Amino acid sequence: MLQKLSHVTVWVLDQDRAFDFYIGKLGFEVRTDQRLGGFRWLTVGPKGQKDVEMVLLPVAPGPMLDEAGAAALRDLVGKGVLCVGVLETDDCRATYDELKGRGVTFHAPPQERPYGIEAVLRDDSGNYFSVVERPR
Repeated sequence: MLQKLSHVTVWVLDQDRAFDFYIGKLGFEVRTDQRLGGFRWLTVGPKGQKDVEMVLLPVAPGPMLDEAGAAALRDLVGKGVLCVGVLETDDCRATYDELKGRGVTFHAPPQERPYGIEAVLRDDSGNYFSVVERPR
């Protein structure tokens, strides 16, 4: 029986740039950085959450994508139409200020929402995350 989700894929346009963004700007930690021939298995995650890893997977032809599929996905990622997920924080405004200071791009400053305070950031490839402080 399935027990839990352990890995999620974040499609990136350049793994080295994504590494710099997720580690240097978001403050995530490297979980795995391993070369398997010409393939690089690179996973990262928030320091306080050890049970989920984000696979920074390059958009490139391979076993799951032909060249046309890779080109279409590359276009979607670059346009910023893919929401990767929600990142929780205990203080959205402080997190926004800190990350903005590190050069992270946001769509708008934090705003009050029915589900808490939210700011939406964009990674270096174009993917976006909702950053949410839940109501207390």
